[in-house]
Amino acid sequence: MEKDQLLTRRNLLTGVAALGAAGAGGALAMGLGNGPSRPPAPVPAPGPPQRSPLKPSAYRLQPLTGYGAPRAAPRRPPVRSEPILQMSGRGRTMLLTFDDGPHPEYTPEILDTLAKYEVHATFFVCGEMADWNRDLLTRMADEGHVVGNHTWSHPLLTKLSRSRVRSEMERTSEVVEKAYGEAPRWFRAPYGAWNRAVFQLGAELGMEPLAWTVDTLDWTTPGTGTIVDRVEEGAAPGVVVLSHDAGGNRSQSVGALRRYLPELLGSGYHLTVPRPRLI
Repeated sequence: MEKDQLLTRRNLLTGVAALGAAGAGGALAMGLGNGPSRPPAPVPAPGPPQRSPLKPSAYRLQPLTGYGAPRAAPRRPPVRSEPILQMSGRGRTMLLTFDDGPHPEYTPEILDTLAKYEVHATFFVCGEMADWNRDLLTRMADEGHVVGNHTWSHPLLTKLSRSRVRSEMERTSEVVEKAYGEAPRWFRAPYGAWNRAVFQLGAELGMEPLAWTVDTLDWTTPGTGTIVDRVEEGAAPGVVVLSHDAGGNRSQSVGALRRYLPELLGSGYHLTVPRPRLI
C-alpha cells in the first residue's frame, strides 16, 4: 500500500507541475510574464474541417484580361457617292473646320482662341505636317477637338492610282492614331476632288467624307474683314465652315476667328464637331 500511495503522490505532483507550466505560458501569452508577448494560438472551430469547393489550381493567379465586356468594333461607314456637305441636328449648330495643318505658329493661336470660348472644332490634317507637329495633335485630343484625314501630301487624288490614294490615306491615319490616340473617322479630299475610288478607300479605312458649306477662301488672303463677312453671312443651322491653319500665311484666318467666333456665339449658334450617326 505504501508503494501504491507513493506512486499516486508522484503522479499528483507531476500533474501539478504541468499545470503550473501551462499557467506560466498563459501569463507570457497575455504579456504578464517577463518575456516578449505573443498572440494566443487560434482555437480550431468545432466539428470536422471544411473542404474548399475549389481545386488547388483555382488558387493560382489568373491573367488579367481587362475590365468589363470588350468594345464592339466600329461599323464600317457606307460607300457614298458624294461627300457630306452639312450636318443635321436640332438648333443653331455649326461646324468650324481647318485644313492643311497643323502649323507650329498658326494652329496654336487658333487653339488658344477656341479654348478661350470653350469651342471645339475639326482639324483635317496633312500627314507631313502632323508628323512634324505631333504635340499639336495631342493637344487637340486633350482639348476635345476632332482630327480628320486630309491625305499625306495634299495631292489631287483624282489623278492618282488607287494604290497611291490608299497610301496617302493610310500613312496619315497611322500618324494621327499614334499622336491623337485613335484613328480618324473623317476624311476630306484636297481641293474637294472626289471620285469613286476615294469614297471606297475612305470607307474601307473607317472614314466618312466631309466637305463644307461655306468656303471662306482664306487661302487667297482676301483680308480679315472679308473672311469675317463670309462666315457671318453664310451662318445657318447645319453649316460647315472651311478655313485653313497652314499652307501659307494664315494670320488673317487667325484674326478672323477672333472676331467672328464671339459674334456667332452671341447670335445663339452652337459650334460643335461631327459625331458618328449625327450627320
